[in-house]
Amino acid sequence: MTFFTLRWGIISTGWIAEQVVSDLLVDPTTRDTNDVMHKVTAVGSRSVEKAQKFIDEFVNGDKTVKAYGTYDEVYADKNVDAIYIGTPHTYHYTNALDALKAKKHVLCEKPVTCNAAELRSLIATAKENGVFFMEALWTRFQPLAKEVKELIDSGTLGLPVVVHADFSVDFGIDKLPLTHRMLDPKLGGGAILDLGPYPLIWTILALYEHPANKRTKPSNITGTMYKTPITGVDCNTSYIVTFSPNSSTGSTLAAQAVLSCSMNVASHNPGVTIRFEKGTIMIDAPVPCPLRYTVQYFKEGKPGEIAREDTRTFKYVGSGWHFQADEVARCVRDGKLESELWSHDKSILEMEVFDEVRRQGGYKFPDGIEKVLL
Repeated sequence: MTFFTLRWGIISTGWIAEQVVSDLLVDPTTRDTNDVMHKVTAVGSRSVEKAQKFIDEFVNGDKTVKAYGTYDEVYADKNVDAIYIGTPHTYHYTNALDALKAKKHVLCEKPVTCNAAELRSLIATAKENGVFFMEALWTRFQPLAKEVKELIDSGTLGLPVVVHADFSVDFGIDKLPLTHRMLDPKLGGGAILDLGPYPLIWTILALYEHPANKRTKPSNITGTMYKTPITGVDCNTSYIVTFSPNSSTGSTLAAQAVLSCSMNVASHNPGVTIRFEKGTIMIDAPVPCPLRYTVQYFKEGKPGEIAREDTRTFKYVGSGWHFQADEVARCVRDGKLESELWSHDKSILEMEVFDEVRRQGGYKFPDGIEKVLL
């Protein structure tokens, strides 16, 4: 058995990096992965001491892993193939740009940038340097998401008509410091960028990726926000994404997604409901990494009357972050510059939706936060 080993450099040592690195170290055979594996070779933080502390706690104190007090040193390390970026949203563009220019492959945490213009710039830079680039939308690579996608594309349930999805977390914002990532507009704070990708991923999977849609972009996006008076970032955001038949692209899909995200209330169950002509898929919360879904099949010719109901439950070692890393490793091994499962056009669509929702909601970042403007 021959494994391709991808050597990772980790940028930032916060909570999200802890989760990702912990999963990178899980034995890949426990998830039936027998072709790729991962090795952390460098960690960058604001100080060598912080980087070393991270290595000691989350990389099993591996003495072969280099601790760096700057990110540039990680980008320059010849023993690093790919960079994982886990910094706050508003640092993603600069961090990713530097890594790409150093000709490193990049997996950048979601949301990949602050706006679509920044993302287009990064994609162009990745192509210029001949390196792989992907947003870390980990949900799309998990076994449950892949199985749901197969069921949708099989046509057993007919065409999708409506998606309802929510991802909310009660952060206790009244007690948070104003510099917290959820409250600070200088860090891209608020619900839409931090939580919004998760309701939208299920929309992209079920509607945008649907064979009947022919990768046609939404015909309409409508959003509304309640902005907290604490700092002015969005606290509660709802947005509707509509897909319509399009003669120029050949799309025959007419469907709508009703999505929401909040940072002052907990999520509810089911987190995602996808309603079809012939049945319903209900996906359990939490929607970033669900482990169970239920399918209701309607009686023939009797919409809404349930003929049977099937439930599928998933279990694996780790927390689910390793599946996206496996995808990166395979793409790098095969010389691909983007993933087919979470391709550049999907991240662009995501950021275009968020740009429009922020525009309609009147949520503007402070001057200088967006490094590239439309």
